[in-house]
Order: sequence, then structure tokens, then C-alpha cells
Amino acid sequence: VPLAAEAGKEPLLNVCMDAKHHKSEPGPEGKLYEQCSPWKDNACCTANTSLEAHKDQSYLYNFNWNHCGVMPPKCKRHFIQDTCLYECSPNLGPWIQQADSSWRRERILHVPLCREDCEQWWQDCRDALTCKDNWHKGWNWATGTNRCPWGSECRPFHRVFPRPQDLCEKIWSGSFRYSPERRGSGRCIQMWFDPARGNPNAAVARYYA
Repeated sequence: VPLAAEAGKEPLLNVCMDAKHHKSEPGPEGKLYEQCSPWKDNACCTANTSLEAHKDQSYLYNFNWNHCGVMPPKCKRHFIQDTCLYECSPNLGPWIQQADSSWRRERILHVPLCREDCEQWWQDCRDALTCKDNWHKGWNWATGTNRCPWGSECRPFHRVFPRPQDLCEKIWSGSFRYSPERRGSGRCIQMWFDPARGNPNAAVARYYA
């Protein structure tokens, strides 16, 4: 009998992925910072990780949001929320896959992101600038932080990503899938939710598990 079954646990539920900054298992974190605070009752991230997620240039991945000039705050908040979901959520188990990179052994693939979350992200970022449609790879790291590759030009998001679906599905090499389902349907993962009403993503993970 597999240990998980013996313990009465479903291996895809309430788990943390094996990645760079994740805890080995989820649990309460009283002091999660700002946009990561919805996960404080049960989180895969530490308070320190949640603080770093809000910095323009954090030690988490040495990744600079401002690679094509300063990213507008209304756009940046979606990337901070995306980072909080990735680092803190214990509800991504059904979409965890093996990864063959030096900095993580697991990643998420095709997480069904609620359409409103995807569309609002695109709307708030449409006039921000970037030089790439896949932010996972292909940067110039010569200075130790990501810079646009030689010969690439900075263009508005709405030209790099013509539709909300392009943004959500391409930017992290397929980590998200644009879901036609709406928030509250129990069929898609929400980046944004009100913790006072509980975490809606737990039921979504159960459905897909």
C-alpha cells in the first residue's frame, strides 16, 4: 500500500512542489507579506519569500520586472500576485510536473487560470513594455540579471501578446492555461481571492485531482 494512501492522503492535494524556495510541506505562516497574505493559513512559502516577491529585483530569481523601463504599478501587481500563487499555493498539485532545470525539480504546467484573472492581467499590462513573449528563457544574463537579448526591441504587451490567452499561456512556457471558466465556478484557479471567504482553489484542486 503506498504510504500516501495508507495515511489517507491524496498525493495531489495540499502539497508543495519541489522547487527553489518552497517549503517541503504546507502549513500556517502568520506573517505573509501584503499580496501573499491570502495564503497565510496554509502556505508553501515562508514570510521571507513573500517579502521578496514584492521587490523589483528580488533574490528569489534575480529577475527584473523593469527590463523595458519601469513597469506600471497596476501591471506589476499581477506579476506579484502570480509569484505569490506560484510560491505559496498548496493547491497546484494536479498540475505539478517533473522539471529538468538546475534550480528546481518540479514545475507547474497548464494550470487552468480563471478567465477574469487572465483578462484583467492583460488589460492592466497592455501598455507596459517587454521584449519577449516567454520570460522563462532566452534572456541576456551577462550582468547577473535578466536583460533583453541583443537585437530585440521593447514593444507594448498588446503587440507581444495580442490576446489575454497569449499572455497567460506563453509568458511562463505553458505554466498556465487560459480557462473559459469563471471565478467561483470551482473549475479554475484564482490568482486573486478574498481569504475571509476561504481559499477557493482547494476545491478546484480536489475537482481536478
